[in-house]
Amino acid sequence: MAYQPKNYDLLKGGALKGLSDSQLDQHFTLYKGYVTKLNEIEEKLAAADNTKPNYSFNEYSELKRREAVAFNGSFLHELYFENMGADAAISIELQKALDAQGGKDKLLADLKATALGGPGWALLTRNRRDGKLHTYFVAEHHLGLPIEQDLLVVLDSWEHAFMVDYGIKRPDYINAFLENLKWSEVSKRFSDLKTISGR
Repeated sequence: MAYQPKNYDLLKGGALKGLSDSQLDQHFTLYKGYVTKLNEIEEKLAAADNTKPNYSFNEYSELKRREAVAFNGSFLHELYFENMGADAAISIELQKALDAQGGKDKLLADLKATALGGPGWALLTRNRRDGKLHTYFVAEHHLGLPIEQDLLVVLDSWEHAFMVDYGIKRPDYINAFLENLKWSEVSKRFSDLKTISGR
């Protein structure tokens, strides 16, 4: 079954501070492109000859190398759009987890610093190994994310996420993103993942 892109038009019309409809429309178009490519790659993989994989070049090998780019490019974007919509509804469970590691402001400052490290993604996760909150930088959608992570906050720090509104002012965009963070969604992710993993 082919993946279908979701509609995030509810974020338009001034719902987000500091992000114009023009910026959002371009970002939505890019996201839909990843979903299209993911479907294309999966369709081609289903028919590709996998008997002669090769590091230098082989159709099957190249499709497998790029599969994670399209997959993560699709679903990191969904997590990104879904954790925006400015509210302050932090659950008691999540607040305790934040406080245990120096508080919300400390972790958000670390997330911002992570995002400023380059084009890519900055993530706030709950590490299943130690149960603590961590920030990680992911390049090209699929490079740099350690295993055993539950994704809580997803911040797109690629230029396409902010160039229309902010030009090269990445710090201003990140500040706007943090103002638009939907803590009720982050809290839901934290609660759901605790229930699923039993930790």
